[in-house]
Amino acid sequence: MQTIPNAVATVIKKKPFLEGALIEGLINLSALARQLKPEIEKYVGKEVNDSAIIMALNRLVPRLELMSAMKFKKVIENIGDIIVRSNLADFAFVNSPFLYEKQAILLEKVRTMKDVFCTFSQGIYETTLIVSSSIVPIVEDIFAEETRIAKSVNLSSITVKLPSENTICPGVYYYIFKELAWDNINITEVVSTTNEFTVVVNDDDIHRAFAILMKAKRDASL
Repeated sequence: MQTIPNAVATVIKKKPFLEGALIEGLINLSALARQLKPEIEKYVGKEVNDSAIIMALNRLVPRLELMSAMKFKKVIENIGDIIVRSNLADFAFVNSPFLYEKQAILLEKVRTMKDVFCTFSQGIYETTLIVSSSIVPIVEDIFAEETRIAKSVNLSSITVKLPSENTICPGVYYYIFKELAWDNINITEVVSTTNEFTVVVNDDDIHRAFAILMKAKRDASL
């Protein structure tokens, strides 16, 4: 059986959005205690008073604030280049035996084209293709016989270079995506490698998304 403080910490740790809201001071602790009470009681194996949970939450919040600040400050302040691309389109196709061949044909066609963006992201059942708008007709011609799931146009992307320590710092992507989500920015696609990631958003949201990421970087440096 766990103590009440340990049980509260365990429950909050499993709910990252709740953890973020606590750090921001956006939650009524009395209401939260009543909501968490049944789950806390399962961990401690006995009935628990609301006041005991509230006390545990009050003691937990400063720890969360310190851990959050230490965890992200070094990573976020060392974010490298932030590169914006516009005039993009997004295609999603059902995976098929011929999809690799079609990808190779497309890459060969665009190999010598300047300033053309083209990337594939393959899942278990489908493949996403993000390309410059200028080659949309080429894509539609090459993949004409493939089963298309979706097509989106008028998109832009932001590519962020992360420091190498991001791979051992849990929650880095959550922190960045939370900032975008709180400003009601819809992420159409995400493409990532070990030390960089790209988010694709609607053209109308690109300026706000860029401003949010730049602000997060500046704030971490203060």
